Amino acid sequence: MDQSQITDIPELYSNIQSKAKEIGFTMPSDLYIGSLLKTLISSRKNANILEIGTGAGLSLAWMLEGLSVGSSLTSIDNDPTLTKIATDFFGEDPRLSLLCEDGGKWIENYEGPPFDLIFADAWPGKYSHIDETLAIVKLGGFYIIDDMNPQKNWPLGHAEKAEKLVQILEERKDFNLTKMNWSTGVILMTKIK
Repeated sequence: MDQSQITDIPELYSNIQSKAKEIGFTMPSDLYIGSLLKTLISSRKNANILEIGTGAGLSLAWMLEGLSVGSSLTSIDNDPTLTKIATDFFGEDPRLSLLCEDGGKWIENYEGPPFDLIFADAWPGKYSHIDETLAIVKLGGFYIIDDMNPQKNWPLGHAEKAEKLVQILEERKDFNLTKMNWSTGVILMTKIK
């Protein structure tokens, strides 16, 4: 099996990737996490999905491809330039709500139904607001983070923060957790109580 042979890449992926490079965006999600997100999301009908950290929309392209009719996806980023790119590509999709605001404040104020899947790809929901984020995962729902292996763009001291986060997540008794030394380093958790 050759995992690098990914045959179902979203049609818009290369266009989004080009746009991200054009503006110098250096934190794009890779094909592997996108494929995983699409696969997990497609397991849920009438799902409520949350992405924290839209970026230019590379992961979003995969997530929308896995999203069924009747489902909804909320994607949040605090960068108006990135949100504009994602809106230009996906703004017409009625299943999608794209928000340009502070993810931490949004999590603090959220009072809606729990989420079937949360992909936390930004500081809020991952390195801050972790308890609040895990509280809004539906029973049986997924919490996913990537970039847990050392990255070239990590600032000094970030490796210790990542190690501490893994330790905090491993101590949770309300989630099952799998660490995958794959892609950029993925943690997949399922809420069990």
